[in-house]
Amino acid sequence: MNLFRPTYETEKDEQLMKRVAHGDGKAFGVLYDRYSSALFRYFHRMLWQNKEKAEDFVQDLFMKIIHKPESFDRERKFITWLYSVAHNMCKNEYRSQEVRKPVREEKAVYALAGEHGDSFGTRVDRKMFMKKLATELDLLDESQRTTFLLRYEENFSIKEIADVLECSEGTVKSRLFYTLKKLSGRLEEFAPDSKGVKLS
Repeated sequence: MNLFRPTYETEKDEQLMKRVAHGDGKAFGVLYDRYSSALFRYFHRMLWQNKEKAEDFVQDLFMKIIHKPESFDRERKFITWLYSVAHNMCKNEYRSQEVRKPVREEKAVYALAGEHGDSFGTRVDRKMFMKKLATELDLLDESQRTTFLLRYEENFSIKEIADVLECSEGTVKSRLFYTLKKLSGRLEEFAPDSKGVKLS
């Protein structure tokens, strides 16, 4: 047994990126396994549920990593840097589209309802709620939608979101507060007793 064999699976992302910068393909593979599924989900939500486009964006992002590992900002956590790149890729894609298509976020049901899932009533009501929610999410601007998805889909902390979007934590909290307030008001008929969610 080789006692000096690197334990790639237990190493921190930042250490793995150092290995990638030195041409270590296994380290790259571990990072890909860690984040490709989550990034696919993120791109899928942000890019109009287009599976093929989401897959392409995941591959493009990891191609950037393997070809230009030096672009990683070592002063930042790898995960927040990674999502910053993903966020910018989406922004560039939006600019290339004449008309932005709807982005649906089913898990937002839980963000708005908190622990009170029973308040939605019947399954038909929940289905109607998600349909209405999809419409309302599409009306949000890009920064609000991104903040919302990172918080309630990717479970990022306020600090991590601030790092990804390169803004203050106060701005993130304010964005979330007004976004939830707006959505809760427009969807009140479906969950009138919803308490919302905490921002920290």
